[in-house]
This record gives sequence, structure tokens and C-alpha cells, in this order.
Amino acid sequence: MGRITLDKVTKSFGEVEVIPPLDLTIEDGEFTVFVGPSGCGKSTLLRLIAGLEDVTSGEIRIDGNDATNIPPAKRGLAMVFQSYALYPHMSVRKNIAFPLRMAQMDQAEIDRRVDGAAAVLNLTDYLDRRPGQLSGGQRQRVAIGRAIVREPAAFLFDEPLSNLDAALRVGMRLEISELHKRLETTMIYVTHDQVEAMTMADKIVVLRAGNIEQVGSPLDLYRSPRNLFVAGFIGSPKMNLISGGEAEKHGAATIGVRPEHISISESGGIWSGTVGVSEHLGSDTFFHIHETGLAETLTVRADGEIGFRHGDRVSLTPRDDVIHRFDAEGLRI
Repeated sequence: MGRITLDKVTKSFGEVEVIPPLDLTIEDGEFTVFVGPSGCGKSTLLRLIAGLEDVTSGEIRIDGNDATNIPPAKRGLAMVFQSYALYPHMSVRKNIAFPLRMAQMDQAEIDRRVDGAAAVLNLTDYLDRRPGQLSGGQRQRVAIGRAIVREPAAFLFDEPLSNLDAALRVGMRLEISELHKRLETTMIYVTHDQVEAMTMADKIVVLRAGNIEQVGSPLDLYRSPRNLFVAGFIGSPKMNLISGGEAEKHGAATIGVRPEHISISESGGIWSGTVGVSEHLGSDTFFHIHETGLAETLTVRADGEIGFRHGDRVSLTPRDDVIHRFDAEGLRI
């Protein structure tokens, strides 16, 4: 079991409150992602759950039991850091087995757990190697294996892929997602990368300045952002936000239109503008449109075969059914 509840949890460093009173429940078996810009409190929140930081006030419960003042080693949680934190002089087998040896577990049980984790993570052929002989992705697998053998109530991941190159990050995202489906264990994952959040999470927690801005499934946040911050943070490329007269036509202070919800053509559209930079990605092209009279720049996601060039005059048509409306305080209408 791995249900984690935060009840009015706060955290202050001296006079500075970095986590205002916060309530959150993570259900057993959920893959929950904390996402937000740098300094939003997501890693601090993870460390509070792990017990690596002391709660200033409030309560943390794990499976209904008060864990607020329980030491990290006794919370039944396993944390995976971005730095891997492997022992360079030990073999992969010894690195994975380390927490079990510290717990003075029977050697036969240690071997069973290490071999099982290695099989799940495709590390069986590397058990006699040292970390320096492995790739970055393999070292991250070893760090995850060391967490798996503890058979924790929940896994806590603190930006585990940030040290990997783009191709490895994509591969490891898939591996961690598949691991979650195999183990069916609660996972809490911290990232600043909203693409990671969207592709991996059952539930996303969007944080800003220690406050929860919105909690929901990836599609909930994509389709119905509750405010301008979430609207601008979730989605890649990010939502176009338009204020002024065009927004007023829709009874809003600001309207939002995602790049994929604007069609581009030579003529006949509702808006018009001039093509600036075009980003050609093969299947898609992102056109950055200037001089629209609506915003400094509008971004349009179009089919990769569409061949507009820099300086072309184009027409734009937003889909009426997916225009997002926000009031003067930035809240969804």
C-alpha cells in the first residue's frame, strides 16, 4: 500500500515560508508528477514526504499512519536522485544490494531481490561491472534497481532524467512508465519538464511559489487549465494568450488558443499576419506569426508539408470550440 496524504503541511526556512499550507492526497498505485518552474517548491515538497526535510507544521500520513516525525529510513519509501549516488568502487550487484546489506538481510533474500530487479531493468549482464563502465542510462537503472529491491510503499524520483541527453531521456521515460505498470506501486516524480509530466503521469500537480495551482490528469490540465499560469505552462509549444479587443469579443479579459487549434492558409481566415521563424520538425512545422495586431507573436502548429516561407502573408482561423477564456484575475471563465 502507498497512499500518501499531506494535511495542511507547511515549510519555512527561517522567516521565509516556501510551502504555504498545502493539502494533497496521492492514491495507492498512482503515478503523480510534481511540475512547475525552478524554485516553485516541488523538490522541497518531495523531500518533506521523504523525511529529508522537517515539516514546519501540518501532518504527513502514509497509509493512514502519521509519518511526520518518522526518520526517512523507516517511512517505507525509496528515493531516486538525479545524481545517481552510486558507489564507484562497487559492482552493480553490490550497489543494488547496498540498502539490503545495511539492513542485515539474509544473503539468499538479497540475491533473490537483486536478480529480480536486474531482470526487470535489463541489467543482468552488467551485474559484475562498475558504474564507470556503464552509460548514463544504465547508471540510472542501477539507481532505480537499488530502490526496487527495498520493495517500498512508494518511489520518489527527483528529476532523475535531467543529466541524460534528449534521446536517453525519451527511452528512460518509457522504461519508468513501463516499470510503474509492472510494479503497480505509488510513484511521485519531480520534473520541470512539462512534456515528461504529460507523457508519464496519472495525475499532475502544478506548483507555483509553493502553492498548488491545479491537480488533475494530463488531459484535464490540457483541456481545462484553471488559470493563466497553468494555461501557459502546460502544452508544448505553449498556448497563445491574447488580450484586448479580440478577447472582449469573447467576454473575457484574455483568451487562449493552442498552436494546434489554429489553421493556417493563404486567405479567408479570421486573423492575418506575417510568417517569421519556421521550425520544421518533419511531421509538424511551428510557424511564428508576426504583425497580427493581436499579440506580439502567435505560434501555429501545422502539417509539416505546408510550405509557407519567411515574410509570407497568411490567414489564421482559430477553432471556436477550444478557445479558453480568462477573467481579469487570470481565472478560467
